Amino acid sequence: MEFRSVNKILEKSLRDNWDRPALSNYQGVTLSYRDVARRIAKLHIAFEQCGLQKGDKVAICSRNQANWGVSFMAALTYGAVAVPILHEFKAGNIHYLVNHSEARVLFVDEVIWEGLSPEEMPGLSVVVQINTFKFLYADTEERAYVREHLNESFGRKYPNSFGPEDLDYYEDSAEELAIINYTSGTSGFSKGVMIPYRALYSNIEFAHDDACPMLKGGMQCVSMLPTAHMYGMMFEFLYEMCIGMHVHFLSRVPSPKIIMQAFAEIQPDIIIAVPLIIEKVYKTKIKPIADKNKRVMRIPVLDKVIAKKFCTELTNAFGGKFEEVILGGAAFNPEVERFLHKIGFHYTVGYGMTECAPIICYAHWDKVKVGSAGRPALNMQIRVDSPDPRNIPGEVQVAGPNVCLGYFKNEQATRDSFTEDGWFRTGDMGVIDEDGYLFLRGRSKCMILGPSGQNIYPEELEAVINNYSYVVESLVVEDDGGLTALIYPDWHQGELDGMNRNTLREHILKMLPDINAELPKYAQIHKVEFMPEDFERTPKKSIKRYLYQRN
Repeated sequence: MEFRSVNKILEKSLRDNWDRPALSNYQGVTLSYRDVARRIAKLHIAFEQCGLQKGDKVAICSRNQANWGVSFMAALTYGAVAVPILHEFKAGNIHYLVNHSEARVLFVDEVIWEGLSPEEMPGLSVVVQINTFKFLYADTEERAYVREHLNESFGRKYPNSFGPEDLDYYEDSAEELAIINYTSGTSGFSKGVMIPYRALYSNIEFAHDDACPMLKGGMQCVSMLPTAHMYGMMFEFLYEMCIGMHVHFLSRVPSPKIIMQAFAEIQPDIIIAVPLIIEKVYKTKIKPIADKNKRVMRIPVLDKVIAKKFCTELTNAFGGKFEEVILGGAAFNPEVERFLHKIGFHYTVGYGMTECAPIICYAHWDKVKVGSAGRPALNMQIRVDSPDPRNIPGEVQVAGPNVCLGYFKNEQATRDSFTEDGWFRTGDMGVIDEDGYLFLRGRSKCMILGPSGQNIYPEELEAVINNYSYVVESLVVEDDGGLTALIYPDWHQGELDGMNRNTLREHILKMLPDINAELPKYAQIHKVEFMPEDFERTPKKSIKRYLYQRN
């Protein structure tokens, strides 16, 4: 891979797309590339006058919005290290991450700031209100003065006008640290993943040359995943900025209703999503109709007609213009995937992680193998640590420019994450078929050892349970040598269907023999427990499994 400066790619994109729309808050303000460049220029002046050095850390903690993108790009193009922090974190977590990252500047939503205390973050020089870029806190009067006179400083620096020719961004190098991204951590405490510029560039090259060569300036993208996570940041924002696209941030809570409304209005050219979104659409809108037409769909000619109709309706529901829906971030329900494949829907399931910024595997929608996470992405290599990688699951290990530098201020975790010959240990288990496709079998940390030494991957059992009516989500845990299913039922739907809580519990318990009939003998569910409320989740909406383990 021949490296190119990411900041210089952004600089060229802002110049070339000067008058195009760049960042929008859905049903709100729109910033053109010119506006974005102007705001970045003002922030660069403020950074300099506040004494920010190249390599200093800039933390950003807010919901998705246009100024999140401006703040992030301002940090990188100045030569600072961006530290995105999920806005759903509690105040104590935010204090800890700001301090751990050694951030000098914090961009924050005013609502979040109400719960924070500058005394708890003594390393900060300034705190910036992200919606207005006003200073909420400055550690000296001189730094407070900087913001009050920022327009004057901008006028002095650009006395005639501010144009594309004035852009001259920091030129980064391949091994240089670009981002510290804290993992949401379904298995415990967050770690600060050190993402170098080569990892960003390699992901950009992958999107440009392999995944999305059809995308170009002026096209539309809806950003609904957290921009503080690498998946949403890279493929719903950063890559789009590099090629002149228009990103629409869903600045409110992205409920399925708002997401589908935005798709209908914006008609995005690419859709990046987590499986949960498409699974909800399938479960509520398509499965009931498909179940009613089971007999008809057994007749080959009618089956094709109905499948085509389902595909058209689902495509239209997502805006009708997209090249493909790229799913990642969690396991995909096998029943839903088989159905989408059967009707010819343009979807694909990728595989990645924060530590690879994020992409590891991918296959275009017309090369998908059902149940697979694709093949190694451009510039990446994968291997399975197993005596028989095609048949016996082993840990998936990866190498290539996407791989991070390690964990910030955590040398032990860094050492533990790499093999002796330098491959990154993902902690995921899988097999690779004869065509190089990766099939994941779950996380090694979640794996349960069966009664005769069998490897039981709870995610596979949960996928079966989750297909049953009135089950919103399930979690399988080892409990006294057996398997217990923790089930969060659809209490609301049960109520609408005339069942009280006890009746609904009994209804689900009666389904246990059918569930076990679909599972191997060594992986039978012995006990069911019902959750009164939804599972506690990370901001990425993964269940915090470690909170529910019994042994």
